[in-house]
Amino acid sequence: MSELPHVRPTAPEAPRAADASPGLPAGTRPALDAVDVLAFLCELFAFGTLAVWGFTAWPFPWNIAVGIGAPVIAILLWALFVSPRAVIAVHPFVRALVELLVYAAATIVWWTSGNAWIGLAYAVVAVTVGLVAGRRRLA
Repeated sequence: MSELPHVRPTAPEAPRAADASPGLPAGTRPALDAVDVLAFLCELFAFGTLAVWGFTAWPFPWNIAVGIGAPVIAILLWALFVSPRAVIAVHPFVRALVELLVYAAATIVWWTSGNAWIGLAYAVVAVTVGLVAGRRRLA
């Protein structure tokens, strides 16, 4: 037994969250900035647009189903693939494609309802914010 080296156990390192930046305490996230707020507002605008479209563009029995179903489907897609705590981890390009799909749906709704300028303005803002936020996530 005397030939074995004397080893003392050391405490394991504290686990670090995957999304936590170095230097931040465990369980905390970086502070929100303007891009995060604009991205959230673009998401809410898309979901609200799909709900209004569903309730106004369809006749009575269908307007309830589409008015509730369209934003619910968009929110489920967002929660599954795009959100910061996404249920299914996918490649960043798939994430961007789902995000673009939701934004494009809202843009098409505005465009087909006769408000092309609102749809175009929303598309420019949403895609710009999505590109900036996506670049920052990849960095």
